Amino acid sequence: MPYENERSGYEPLRRIAENERVKELLSNYRVRQRPVQRTAPLPLIDVSTLPHNGWKPNWVLAIDGSFLPVAIKNGYPGAEAAYITVASVMLDAAKLRELDQERPVEPKVFRATQESEALDDLLPGRNVVYEEDGSAKVSFRRALFNLLTAKSMSEDGESLLDTYEVLLQHKPKPQKAQAEQGCPYEDCPVDGTYRPQNGTFLCMCKQKRALYSTDALRIHERMNPESGSNDRIYSEVMQVVERIWVIHILRTLEKQRWLTSLKRLAILIDGPLAVFGQPAWISQAISEELKRINGLVREATGEDILLLGIEKGGEFADHFEQIDQNENGVAGSFPKRTAALLTDDYIKQNIYFSDSTKLYGTGTYYGRKFFYKTRSGARIIATLPYLDDDHADWLRADVSQFPRLADAAMLLDELISSRYPNSLQPIVAAHAEASIPFNLGKKVLERLARDLTTETKK
Repeated sequence: MPYENERSGYEPLRRIAENERVKELLSNYRVRQRPVQRTAPLPLIDVSTLPHNGWKPNWVLAIDGSFLPVAIKNGYPGAEAAYITVASVMLDAAKLRELDQERPVEPKVFRATQESEALDDLLPGRNVVYEEDGSAKVSFRRALFNLLTAKSMSEDGESLLDTYEVLLQHKPKPQKAQAEQGCPYEDCPVDGTYRPQNGTFLCMCKQKRALYSTDALRIHERMNPESGSNDRIYSEVMQVVERIWVIHILRTLEKQRWLTSLKRLAILIDGPLAVFGQPAWISQAISEELKRINGLVREATGEDILLLGIEKGGEFADHFEQIDQNENGVAGSFPKRTAALLTDDYIKQNIYFSDSTKLYGTGTYYGRKFFYKTRSGARIIATLPYLDDDHADWLRADVSQFPRLADAAMLLDELISSRYPNSLQPIVAAHAEASIPFNLGKKVLERLARDLTTETKK
């Protein structure tokens, strides 16, 4: 690590560039050449040929989240906390279609087609400790449990924690050793293991300290207590809350007997239908609960749930851009209104190199990924959920494995935004509600944290 304002010299760069070991390693790495003919097929589907009954949604719900770490002035160096927000935006799609016929439209009339709500909370990070706790990690665990406890879609309905604990019952238990997990207290005198339970319960050692159902997510295990960034744990909390919130909404509709409303509702979430990192196990639990709820929705409406994960960038977006170009780099090779259904072989040969026999997405995804080029030429990377066991077979790509693909394509055609390349109006709106302006937001929230911690000490 450099000192403050210390600049790097050129000598290390020269030394690395001339190092024989470095040259040897670089010469042995595989370089992927642009193939003349792909060995793994990429099934292309002209969506205009798919059966479609003219369905259009009345409403579109979009969900996106963000977080912002800020410094906490509590006398300890490097102390920080993170503000986390997950926004839900409901877009009146039926009204938008009416306004499209009346362009131009005043901005305030357009904004009236959107309603938003946000879940906002604060997570303690390094060197931030509640008075009754013994470490920042303990406080983080408590804060995560309290975050889910405090959030609910309906005042008289289940909390987000209740929804999470339903998913906890689906936690994969292939072996006894994996069904148990280590005590989260680093100074546990017996260094024991335990089975996750609902609510708050006590460690089995003589100290009888609090354990939480949310400890099963194991996000706290990645907390960096001394130096470096803790962005990874904040990001993992955000992705879990975003995805549990979708299940929470569906379960609330079920309890209120409003499942028929899903016939005219589409749900979009920022990012793929997947969970990565420490809490990845919950992706399989989400898949099981989605299948159960979807069975009820089929009975009530005759249709599957329409849920889409939307990726804004990354390796899949880069690859889609590549295959849309000819050899001269000119875009337009990929046909409009066409979907490409991705398989395990195609992904491993063209996007993420791997010779593993483990199928892509195993243990992390609860949906199938596809490329779609809209009527206007926008490139969208999307995921549709596993609603039947067969949908998770990435060895093949059949339209039947992508529930409501025709409706999804129609929706993507309709929701394209001109504000950003390859963007969708609901996701843009949800991101605007969730995104905290980095510079201004950091100053405001740091001042808020300073003022509140000062008041607490008085």
